[in-house]
Amino acid sequence: MYRFIDLFLKQWVTEESRKPLLLRGARQVGKTFAVRKLGQTFLNFVEINCEELQLDCEIIFEKDLNPERILRELSLLAGKTIVPGETLLFLDEIQIVPRVILALRYFYEKIPNLHVVAAGSLLEFALEKIGVPVGRVESFYMYPVTLLEFLLAKGERLLFDAIFESDLNKPMPEIAHNKLLGLLGEYFALGGMPEILQSWIEKKDPHHCFNLQQSLIDNFKQDFEKYAKKHEIKYMEVLFEQVPRQLGKKFKFSLVPGEFRKRELAPCFNLLVKAGVIHPVYQTNAQGLPLGAEIDLDKFKVIFLDIGMAQALLGLDVKEWILHPSKAFLNQGEIVESFVGQEMLAYAYAFQKKSIYYWQKETRTSKAEVDYVIQIKDKIIPIEVKSGTTGSLRSLKEYMISHPNASYAIRFSGHNFSQYEYLCSYPLYAVAKALKIDWFEKF
Repeated sequence: MYRFIDLFLKQWVTEESRKPLLLRGARQVGKTFAVRKLGQTFLNFVEINCEELQLDCEIIFEKDLNPERILRELSLLAGKTIVPGETLLFLDEIQIVPRVILALRYFYEKIPNLHVVAAGSLLEFALEKIGVPVGRVESFYMYPVTLLEFLLAKGERLLFDAIFESDLNKPMPEIAHNKLLGLLGEYFALGGMPEILQSWIEKKDPHHCFNLQQSLIDNFKQDFEKYAKKHEIKYMEVLFEQVPRQLGKKFKFSLVPGEFRKRELAPCFNLLVKAGVIHPVYQTNAQGLPLGAEIDLDKFKVIFLDIGMAQALLGLDVKEWILHPSKAFLNQGEIVESFVGQEMLAYAYAFQKKSIYYWQKETRTSKAEVDYVIQIKDKIIPIEVKSGTTGSLRSLKEYMISHPNASYAIRFSGHNFSQYEYLCSYPLYAVAKALKIDWFEKF
């Protein structure tokens, strides 16, 4: 399966100022697969899994941080010679041996022509303790498979190209528009976790895919004991199950069922954020850049790592997405909004950890909310997500009145491409097109 991270990894290989690379993201989003694929372009590829070889790795990295010695001993451990400039060295699950992170600095300083990538499913927790060697290491961030990657995996390159060839003045041909909505329905039913989508493409067995989803959910739960304190695990489990129930709404700890206090739940919520399981969407006034300068840390919505997993946790019957996608879009507005947020995160530059925001105005008598606000070049653009093809735009109009510098607004819906006055309407399958993702020009 082609992933857009492949493009960034290939560029990293050829950079003169290349640094050791940390590949960051939640578990099972495809980090290991991407590095192994990159390894096929090298004369030699050496993979060391620090979890499987924990004792040996601890011995190697605990002695000292001399990079020449470490490479010799890693070569002995792998049974392959590591040749700088010819070998891609992949150190996986490095959170098990955090001193690997410190060693990356010396690889950069002493053996700068060595290509080394490090990753780990719980890497963020190790980085919190050890820190990132400033100026000596760079990071790429990975997320679940995007809709566009799914289209490529399905062999729908013509439809992929058609999305970028269409624009507000040149709508998608109706037959292609309807086919894309059908494929979008498949994606909504399955989500973006690579193993699930690959199984769907190969077997077309929805029940097998849903079983894989449940297995994946169990794996995430089993991880809790690796980064939460024993007394926190019950709170982690509750939040993991309950966060999807508040999608599309301002998150409130008081709505989590049970006799739980915010002071008990909040630290565990932050652990799920660090693990990449959930992403907060903070409220901002959106009066100036950067958007993050005006956020209210106490007011936020949440999107789950993956809409497929979120629906599985909610116990939703997702067959309507495949059988009757237009009807499903109408009934699942929160999932549709989460999808757009998931896409927005994934289409950022790989070397940026993307944050997303929303706008809200509340008075005693009324409330207005715009689903997302985003920076596009030097402009702040409001985004409204409509699950169907109709719906009021009252909040978006109020935003435009209170933000006179806003030049236009974006609506994502089941509509084809169109424009009326300030409103630029894009179909849900065209998030990347609407956000003017400039790195797609290199694709």
